[in-house]
Amino acid sequence: MQLFNSTRSYGAIPQTLHWLTVVLVAVAWALGVFGDVLPKGAPRETGLFIHVTAGIAILALLAARLAWRLADPSPPPETTEFATWMGKWQDPAARFAHYALYALLLAVPVVGIVLQFARGDALPLFGIAEIASPWPKDRAFAHNVKEVHEILAHALVIVAAMHAAAALIHHWIFRDRTLLRMLPHSDD
Repeated sequence: MQLFNSTRSYGAIPQTLHWLTVVLVAVAWALGVFGDVLPKGAPRETGLFIHVTAGIAILALLAARLAWRLADPSPPPETTEFATWMGKWQDPAARFAHYALYALLLAVPVVGIVLQFARGDALPLFGIAEIASPWPKDRAFAHNVKEVHEILAHALVIVAAMHAAAALIHHWIFRDRTLLRMLPHSDD
């Protein structure tokens, strides 16, 4: 198993960071959307704690992903008939999608942190410590921030779904290695 990227695929570290991010986004989004279904009291509080913790973990993974990407650049894009057909639009479109994903991976948790503080609540740091809210509770502001947080979270899931769909199209229709490059043992 290779740790670093090769010219054909991503290494184990970027693959792990990628798939952990996928899982955490799914967990955070599901708890954000369906958390109110949990019974009031400890179950709902636990759901919110996991939601917030997942958001903070997403920020940490994003920082690690960006640092790793600077240290170990991504493999070059796959060359396929599709790439020839798409011409000069493929690279900018893929780059825009990745930038949008990275921007949303940053924006959603940051706005979530602002929401936590707007509610007057402390920000739990993985159950080890917490950061007190820097300002008093403001219901109207919290309501507005919550709406922005939800819109951005839904946008993140939509862009991520489009990203996944594009990888599957590359795999099944264009039959290139785009998807395989992000899977373990892809150089086999």
